[in-house]
Amino acid sequence: MMIMAAAAAAAASTESPNRSTEDKTSARRHNEVNKKLKYISLAILVIQNASLILSIRYVRTLPGDHFYTTSAVVMAEVLKVLTCLVIILIQKRGNVKSFVSLLYDSLVVQYLDTLKLAVPSLIYTLQNNLQYVAISNLPAATFQVTYQLKILTTALFSVLMLRKSLSKIQWISLVLLFAGVAIVQVEQEGGKQKEAVTSTNQNYFKGLVSVIISCLSSGFAGVYFEKILKGSSASVWMRNIQLGIFGTVLGLLGMWWNDGAAIAEKGFLFGYTPMVWGVIFNQAFGGLLVAVVVKYADNILKGFATSFSIIVSTITSVYLFGFHVDLIFTLGAGLVIGAVYMYSLPKPNSSTSSTSTSSSSHSKGGDLELDAFLPNPKAPGKKKGN
Repeated sequence: MMIMAAAAAAAASTESPNRSTEDKTSARRHNEVNKKLKYISLAILVIQNASLILSIRYVRTLPGDHFYTTSAVVMAEVLKVLTCLVIILIQKRGNVKSFVSLLYDSLVVQYLDTLKLAVPSLIYTLQNNLQYVAISNLPAATFQVTYQLKILTTALFSVLMLRKSLSKIQWISLVLLFAGVAIVQVEQEGGKQKEAVTSTNQNYFKGLVSVIISCLSSGFAGVYFEKILKGSSASVWMRNIQLGIFGTVLGLLGMWWNDGAAIAEKGFLFGYTPMVWGVIFNQAFGGLLVAVVVKYADNILKGFATSFSIIVSTITSVYLFGFHVDLIFTLGAGLVIGAVYMYSLPKPNSSTSSTSTSSSSHSKGGDLELDAFLPNPKAPGKKKGN
């Protein structure tokens, strides 16, 4: 017996280093994969942010018949719902009975919980329509810079509604953000861009008002949605389905009110081209892409991506739309880019781990549910449900 015990101990001692080596190798591989996914997702986010603004601007300024933006908003909502349904079905490993049961329980049985999403859904629908109006009437680079005011509105609503505290650096960044946007707008009002916009039958003031209202609605709806997410155990995908259902209904009502007669005559898909479909798909899946970025990167790198996309939009606008960049616009855009980066920095008194904590708290349900849809290198064998 003693000999056997000694042999077993010897075998265990030889297996232990082997297991340790395998664990280290596996962890190293996971880190390498994570690093690749991080930079790939960030690169895609930069392309997505810049291409969405530029492509909307392009298709809305082309000569000839234009698609109805109200129908495009509805189509994007439908695509979001379908995508989230597929994700939940994947989470349920293709079990249709469990999938249907979850939908029935979340949407019908807990109908009061579903009704809470009516408010942010209405605001998001308004916001999506206003974005089309703003981009149709503003230069792409100007819209991209001005639209960063949503960081200011989100921060203010977070302080008021969620009782969040901001660091001194974040408050300074918000002041710089406002100053940068103000400089850009003053430059646009007095510069050649106003003449260029007016000459192409576009209303600069209408575009500016639209983007400001869009920023206000984005800030309120985002904070309201975050409050609902943190106060519920429902998955972020189910919440997006609930939002999408209301968004589709409200979008259809808005479409009927604004373009009902024209769409009845010409058709829902009037003016749709492959480029228009690309814009709709880009808009529909942009939110899911942000979730992936937050999963594999963090909010600081996401801020880098947003800042870099402003630069890409500006440079591309020079070549595509003849956008004029002068020293004043460069100063304003530079302040905005710096403010976006500063705001995404962790608080000075936070530890290194606080970055990941704040990232997960930004979307409490989001990362938890992403683990069920995306591989989690830290816990390969861990299963999460809804």
